[in-house]
Amino acid sequence: MKNFWATLPRPFFALAPLEDVTDAAFRRLIAGHGKPDVMYTEFTSADGIVLANDEGKMKLLRKFLYSEIERPIVAQIFSSVPEHIEKVSALIAEMGFDGVDINMGCPDRSVEKSGCGAALIKTPALARELIRAAKRGAPNLPVSLKTRLGYNTDELETWLPELLAEEPAAIAIHARTRKEMSEVPARWERIARAVEIRNELKSSTLILGNGDVKDITDARAKAAATNCDGVMLGRTIFGNPWLFANLRNLASSSAPTPKQRIEVLLEHLALFDELLSDVTNYAVMKKHFKAYISGWDNAKELRVRLMETENSNHARTILGEQLGSLSIS
Repeated sequence: MKNFWATLPRPFFALAPLEDVTDAAFRRLIAGHGKPDVMYTEFTSADGIVLANDEGKMKLLRKFLYSEIERPIVAQIFSSVPEHIEKVSALIAEMGFDGVDINMGCPDRSVEKSGCGAALIKTPALARELIRAAKRGAPNLPVSLKTRLGYNTDELETWLPELLAEEPAAIAIHARTRKEMSEVPARWERIARAVEIRNELKSSTLILGNGDVKDITDARAKAAATNCDGVMLGRTIFGNPWLFANLRNLASSSAPTPKQRIEVLLEHLALFDELLSDVTNYAVMKKHFKAYISGWDNAKELRVRLMETENSNHARTILGEQLGSLSIS
């Protein structure tokens, strides 16, 4: 089996899969400005891919669009049906991905109602069968997982050994329970305990910590404190495709200028048009505007104008005028 995880530096740094955020356009932008050690697609419904009509399937498969510069790239899927996980894992292998990841931590009610995401914490036997199904579907790819400490309470001591028994290549653990959502600080001491459990069981599965990571400096500190193999960074990527730039350089990079922020947003809009505009509503781009356009005088006024736009052409016109009229740097 080709296992890219074994070749990564320690610690390594991964970009978390964020629904309607880390889509094909944003990932390509990030890879061009500062690629992480591992990238994931948005989580995608295996049930949908298997059961949808041709139009629905095409839209879902666009989430699996990737470029060579994103490697290693892992496709993340969710389902509570082993047969669907197996079929879509086989498809993922055919599409040339570097790995398959099963989401076992999403707290969204619409995902949980069919027994997927964080609901799998309550059914460890089914969770284990899903891992086995992914391995059957993609026997030559490493299978990894993303999960939480537990459902209503911290169940790490019982939940993690169940997962480790199936020998996944890696497990990313969000250091909160499903009930806690993101309403309490992530408990990184539990990531340290996850590493201890892994070691006690003499497992070779890699452990990634996730939750409240501010930047790469913070990620390095958390990795050192917990002895985890890698750190997954999520929402701090908003407006900051440079997050992973100079990853092996310990020095902090300087903050991007307003001019750089506008230029990279223009690049993001162009990639959205090229890759996703025929299947994705332009409104998804608006969630990025506040992150990019902030931190300088008159940024709010520009952001308000951008939020009123109805298409990327209009947004590009406004941003072009801003670049031409302001001497910001």
